[in-house]
Amino acid sequence: MTTLVVCIDRDSPAAAACPVVGRDAVESLITQTGVVDPEDSRVNCLLEGLAVTDELEAEGSSPVLAVVGGGSDSVGSDREIAGQIDDLVAEHDPDSAVVVVDSADDERLVPIIESRVQVDAVDRVVVRQARDIESTYYLLKQFLADEELRKTVLVPVGIIMLAFPLLLVVTSPTIAVGAIAAAVGVFLIYKGLGIDAYLSRLPGQTREALYSGQVSLVTYVVAAGLSLVGIFAGVLGVSAVGDISPFLLANRFAFASVPWLTGAALAASLGRLLDELIQQEGVRSAYVNLPFGAVAVGLVVRGFSAYFLERGGVFEPFQVPETNLGIVQIQGFLLEAGTRLALFILAGILISLVGVRVATYVSHTDIEDELVE
Repeated sequence: MTTLVVCIDRDSPAAAACPVVGRDAVESLITQTGVVDPEDSRVNCLLEGLAVTDELEAEGSSPVLAVVGGGSDSVGSDREIAGQIDDLVAEHDPDSAVVVVDSADDERLVPIIESRVQVDAVDRVVVRQARDIESTYYLLKQFLADEELRKTVLVPVGIIMLAFPLLLVVTSPTIAVGAIAAAVGVFLIYKGLGIDAYLSRLPGQTREALYSGQVSLVTYVVAAGLSLVGIFAGVLGVSAVGDISPFLLANRFAFASVPWLTGAALAASLGRLLDELIQQEGVRSAYVNLPFGAVAVGLVVRGFSAYFLERGGVFEPFQVPETNLGIVQIQGFLLEAGTRLALFILAGILISLVGVRVATYVSHTDIEDELVE
């Protein structure tokens, strides 16, 4: 079996003599290259080619050692190397090839050889003292060549390096470090959650929704408005109470904002459900169950927040007023916090079960319609 051992030198100073074929010719090239520049890594690459050739001969193969190279680091040089490979394959008709390179730049030409002959192995030779330096240099070169990575990493780092000394001038080191850390955290969340990708798609989705007349576009705007109202109501609720613990403040915010936020979720889910119905392509059970789930979660959160606020002394116990329904008369009484919480939880569970039941019914109806068709 004939194996072609190819040493690649993309910007070889001896490109005019390439391809260099045969052990004697390669040894002569090693001597010439080493005398001109003893520190040149090409020498190690050519020596590795000789070592691989000896190893293959010891295994019983018939290796053909060759050196291919171009005169520069350019596309024209790569085409010259491709022509040299074609000549070697036409002359020796190898069954496979072993490629020896001394840099990542030369390794980029391996596909050229793979397109002409089967490559069994790629042997990359790096001088031990320079391995870490070269690898780091190559990674930095690849990193700087990637425009997306430059924008994602270098731009934020540059902004931080500019902002930090300015913050030190106008404020204390603690506040400066805290502000920088907060900004980095916001940026990482922004990239990690894919908010940038979502925002880039948002204009197209909005335009498509406008052209197609989707109801959800209007309900999403309504949901955004209700969310803002809910946040505003929560802030007002927190400001209306005195100096209490952060836990109770959070529950006071939730108690005041949850009805509005639940309405926002309900509006958004109903809009999406109406779009599914208008399209007449069948309604997925998840869209049917979503409004019920939003109401159920809102009731449960409202119940827990009211329970904690009442136990914390922020709210007075709930008084059920006296009710007269003709022959039925209900006397007023105090509803304990635990009982009130249990009622909210029970109502949430019941609404959730109703949603599951309705979604199951709709799903089965769609399946039956498909079977009938």
